[in-house]
Amino acid sequence: MTSKQHNINQNVQLDFDLSPFNTLALQSQSSHYIALTNSSQIEAIVEFAEAEKLSIFVLSGGSNIVLPAKMQTLTVRMQNMGKDIVEQDDHTVLLKVQAGENWHEFVQWCCVNGYHGLENLALIPGCVGASPIQNIGAYGVEVGEFIAQIFAYDLTQKCHVVFDADQCQFGYRESLFKRNAGRYIVYAVSFRLLKKAEFKLNYADVAQRVGDVPSPQKLFDAIVAIRQAKLPDPKEFPNTGSFFKNPVLDAVQFAEFIEKHPNAPHYKLTAQANTAVKVAAGWLIEQAGWKGKRLGSVGMFERQALVLVNYAVADQQDVKRTYQQIQHDIYQKFAIRLEPEPVLLGEDGTIRSHDLFT
Repeated sequence: MTSKQHNINQNVQLDFDLSPFNTLALQSQSSHYIALTNSSQIEAIVEFAEAEKLSIFVLSGGSNIVLPAKMQTLTVRMQNMGKDIVEQDDHTVLLKVQAGENWHEFVQWCCVNGYHGLENLALIPGCVGASPIQNIGAYGVEVGEFIAQIFAYDLTQKCHVVFDADQCQFGYRESLFKRNAGRYIVYAVSFRLLKKAEFKLNYADVAQRVGDVPSPQKLFDAIVAIRQAKLPDPKEFPNTGSFFKNPVLDAVQFAEFIEKHPNAPHYKLTAQANTAVKVAAGWLIEQAGWKGKRLGSVGMFERQALVLVNYAVADQQDVKRTYQQIQHDIYQKFAIRLEPEPVLLGEDGTIRSHDLFT
């Protein structure tokens, strides 16, 4: 046994409580747990998991997951930290950031230091390593627009790999890593950011708060203020942020929908050739009477219909019961299928289907 393997064995904890490490605060226990503080630990962690016949579940900020009550896995919590300037010129800077860095604190650090592009993504919960998995986005910006490379360990091929941005298959809340969940341990991300800010003020409330003379700090502050006004603090009201994706309708579906509901908020996806239109999921949920409504200990937040909250001591089944009832009601009223954003996990740490309409 090598010294690294010995250290891993010494640091693995059994029957570990994960409820403080997921923002929904769901009751969940992992059979085995270890904190990863350096990417050099990965090979020894993999060897331990194989010896114990355990699957590996990578836990980042815990902000986009719905955990089961018990997990028979080696849960690896990403706590590796660090930010490095790889290269820069007069126009851009390339930063390599470790996966365990807090996302919002990283965005704030970039803004203060004159590295721009991510301001619209301020206050999104979670860590840097999780940001490309879901291709997090808000207020007209997706993180994939600024990612240069992903550094990961491939659990299938047993080797380190580096992905350029065009290999990551970024889409709306999608990526290669989400589609191949459980295969890669993302341990660092590099971002190419701007030294001269280019402002995206497509949303009226953002533009109004920023005013006629925009600055990166004004934009950052505006996003923080808007999110704080709309979204509950997970420490007070456990949640995952927006729980449902905004549904995307094709031209025919949208024409039928908007004829019946002419006041529904919607946004054209100009980047797509098929004239697809995104409809506001929060509006659909509110119209169906679910804003502020609860089913047992789980319900939709009273100030933002898109946010599902754990109001008591809920588990995965409580959450599923609530969101599937909402899906059913939305489909009955609008013939639109809502898809949850957070990942639903099984006891072995693998992603499970949300069982839409089955």
